[in-house]
Amino acid sequence: MNIFQAVLLGGVEGITEFLPVSSTGHLTIAEKLLGFHIEDPDITAFTAIIQSGAVLATVIFLRRDIARIVPAWARSLVSARARDDPDARFGWAVVLGSLPIGVVGLLFQDTIETTLRSLWFVAAALILWSGVMAFADHAATQTRHEDDVTWKDTLIIGVVQCLALIPGVSRSGATMSAGLLRDIDRVAVTRLSFFLSIPALLGATALQVAEQSGDIAQGVGWGNTIIATAVSFVVAYASVAWLLRYVARHTYLIFIVYRVLIGVLLLALLATGVVAAR
Repeated sequence: MNIFQAVLLGGVEGITEFLPVSSTGHLTIAEKLLGFHIEDPDITAFTAIIQSGAVLATVIFLRRDIARIVPAWARSLVSARARDDPDARFGWAVVLGSLPIGVVGLLFQDTIETTLRSLWFVAAALILWSGVMAFADHAATQTRHEDDVTWKDTLIIGVVQCLALIPGVSRSGATMSAGLLRDIDRVAVTRLSFFLSIPALLGATALQVAEQSGDIAQGVGWGNTIIATAVSFVVAYASVAWLLRYVARHTYLIFIVYRVLIGVLLLALLATGVVAAR
């Protein structure tokens, strides 16, 4: 991997991480088009680690909320009265909603990093999950807001988030769809998706650093990995800010159409042999 490729992949990650279009799916496609072996341990680790740049962007963007929620949640660990604080309840809801993807990710890690990296899976997931997003976007009443979110909501959303382990589904697309079907409004469910991304992506990064540090050093290189992570941070910050403004006034239609078009194009490239599935 050279610096140009690292910058390009970091940009792809930053743009797509929080949009409901699947960052892992886009990174897998981009890595394949650049000539990388997408199932190699260093490439799968690189794909997971550079997400930490996007996570840092989210933490900074939500810093005021986090500075309020985390202390309230910590107080609730030792004080029964503190558990009535809405911020503490929201903190617990995020914690519970983050557990399912951690468990499923560990149990099926090998399958996720090998079988599901096939571009056939990516193309199919891009198209099929678009149908779920379209239904959720149409059916949602949006009568509930961020203050109405409960642990039951985030647990259900967290279970659905596990489907995002299939490249092409999209973690944000899964959480947003599940939230809309719980009748939470678009802005609130988008912000909730940001909160749920923090433990999920940080956990994936920590696991890959612990397990694949040597493969990174001997493969794509830590220098390129750090460059891509830095680029993903800068681009993701702008993406997060834009997305919240966009969903305040629009449906997810533009993302749904985009997903279908990319999925169909990828299927055509695979069927004609222009691009190999692995």
